[in-house]
Amino acid sequence: MRVPVLQLVVLASVLVLCAGLLSAAQAALDRLSRTRAGELLAEGRRGAAPLSRIVTEPGPTLSVTTFLRVVAESGATVCITLVCLDEIGNWWQGGLAAAGIMAALAFVLVGVGPRTIGRQHSDRVGLIAAPVLLALHRVLGPLARLLVVIGNVLTPGRGYRDGPFASEAELRELVDIAQESRLIEDEEREMIHSVFELGDTFVREVMVPRTDLVSVATGTSLWTAMSLFLRSGFSRVPVIGDGEDDVLGILYLKDVARRLHNQPDVARTETVNSQMRPAHFVPDSKPVDDLLREMQRDAGHVAIVVDEYGGTAGLVTLEDIVEEIVGDIADEYDQDQTEVEELEDGAFRVRSRLHVNDVGALFGMELEDDEVDSVGGLLTKALGRVPITGAKAEVSGLEITADRFLGRRNQLATVVVRSTAPARGRGERHSGSRYGGDRLVGDRPIGEPGDTGAPPAPAEMEYDGKDVR
Repeated sequence: MRVPVLQLVVLASVLVLCAGLLSAAQAALDRLSRTRAGELLAEGRRGAAPLSRIVTEPGPTLSVTTFLRVVAESGATVCITLVCLDEIGNWWQGGLAAAGIMAALAFVLVGVGPRTIGRQHSDRVGLIAAPVLLALHRVLGPLARLLVVIGNVLTPGRGYRDGPFASEAELRELVDIAQESRLIEDEEREMIHSVFELGDTFVREVMVPRTDLVSVATGTSLWTAMSLFLRSGFSRVPVIGDGEDDVLGILYLKDVARRLHNQPDVARTETVNSQMRPAHFVPDSKPVDDLLREMQRDAGHVAIVVDEYGGTAGLVTLEDIVEEIVGDIADEYDQDQTEVEELEDGAFRVRSRLHVNDVGALFGMELEDDEVDSVGGLLTKALGRVPITGAKAEVSGLEITADRFLGRRNQLATVVVRSTAPARGRGERHSGSRYGGDRLVGDRPIGEPGDTGAPPAPAEMEYDGKDVR
């Protein structure tokens, strides 16, 4: 029985064309970002609205697109196979010819050509394809989801709700490939990975801890508050009532300076209560990326961090969050503080608030702890008591020694860390710790406990410290 050769060839050509168009659409959607889709929508381009919807949540649409492309390629393969078997007669020769023809067609007309067009003209292709793909998703979405569910059931491990068609892991791999190909620099790669990790970072990991906070008591005069600003170098300080857990508001240097400039005679009579602004409170378990969006929305640059018991855990600023992406930011007032100092015997003198991961990186090892974040906390946990000068403890092949104590409260400032395994090579110096020497309150650096690092205030601005904590 003869098959309709001409009709099958035409049908196969149409199916290959459809598969190519779907491949071009996929390449264009992979190329387009949410930002670009938003720009096209703002320009009023036709098809920008459905394109923005697809780019916002690409998984469901890509699953339908992949399903239709596979159907088209399979249908074309069947048509070409029937034609080859009818024309050649021998089944294995016909099958081999059909496989060769479809491999060439799929590679050129579905793989290379359309994807190149989709990537080179992503805006135009995306705007044209988006309404069609959205309509196809409405019709075939349930079928595609059903097939994804069946695939997840048959696949070992946990599957993806919308199929493995778009994931953060793929983007991370693309970034690594781009860096290896010298398309981007090492610093750019690290910055992009920092953006991905922002959603997995909690506020407690980037905040200025409670022990390093400088605050002013309620009822303090503006004159005394200005003296505190000048001595500490901070531009924002919390106003507290009955202890550090009772934060009443935030006092800004600009507000005090403006008030004293306009009304100098009220400096000693007016209190900080009249100038403080409401404080914004966030839990220490809040993801940093959520807090960043919150600060952008509310135009706020500082927030008080509270722990699970409602007490003050610390303070976080917008600059703290930005530093998690771009690294430490220093201005002309920042003091040059050495965070890591390599000693002659291969040991390192580090600040007690250096993160345990950064300490491990110094010795080329992974050092983690679920209960503490800083190397000082790791030493305290290992000892089971508050460390004193010279106290030592061994943790995961590292010997940690309490080095220097500073400040009015005699707090641990630096520790000496050395490897107990002589064969271990020296690690590379690692900067950018979460608890580094230039962590900020407001937009000013915090030095060692009790050491503000700022020049003394003029004599007429001196205060006795009774009203300032």
